[in-house]
Parts: sequence; C-alpha cells; structure tokens
Amino acid sequence: MMPQNELRLLPWAGPEGKPCYLSTDDSGGYMSRLADNIEAVQLGMAADLVEQVSAVLGDRDAGPEDLRRMLTELTGALRDVLRVATSRGHLLAVSEPRPTASPR
Repeated sequence: MMPQNELRLLPWAGPEGKPCYLSTDDSGGYMSRLADNIEAVQLGMAADLVEQVSAVLGDRDAGPEDLRRMLTELTGALRDVLRVATSRGHLLAVSEPRPTASPR
C-alpha cells in the first residue's frame, strides 16, 4: 500500500462531493486503469466543449439561455480538468526520483 501522502486523487467525487482517493502500489490495476480511462474521457469532453462554446460565442443569435447552459457545462468540465491536473501533478511528484545526498 502507498503511504498516506501518495494517495491518488480519483477523477470522480464521492458522496456529498467529497474527493475519492485510491491507495495501491499497482498503477496497472483495475481501479487505476478505470481512473485513467475516465480522466481521458473527461479531458476529451472538455476539448469538445471548448469547440462548442466557441461556436455559441460566434453565434449572434445565441441567447442568454444558450450562454447560461454553456457556462454551466464549462464549469463542470473545468472542475473535472482541475481534478485531473491535481491528480496527475501528485502522481508526477510521487514518481519523480528523489535527489540523493552526494557523498563528500
């Protein structure tokens, strides 16, 4: 098992919106692969949403309801992307070799 400071933040929230974490030494395990796949889907959906928002912003006929819907969707996508970035940042910090003291 990983030490407490090396838990992986999962790309979904638990009950009441609280973060979920995974403790495993197996980065190729089922839950790790599931988290990787969900992160990839979330990032892909965010990229698609950016294109949709650009189209709505370029549409002079888009009304307040269209803009409100886009902002709501963007907020959710941004929340997902931030969670993925935080999780991957922690994974990078854990996987980077720690500097060792050089002998004198």
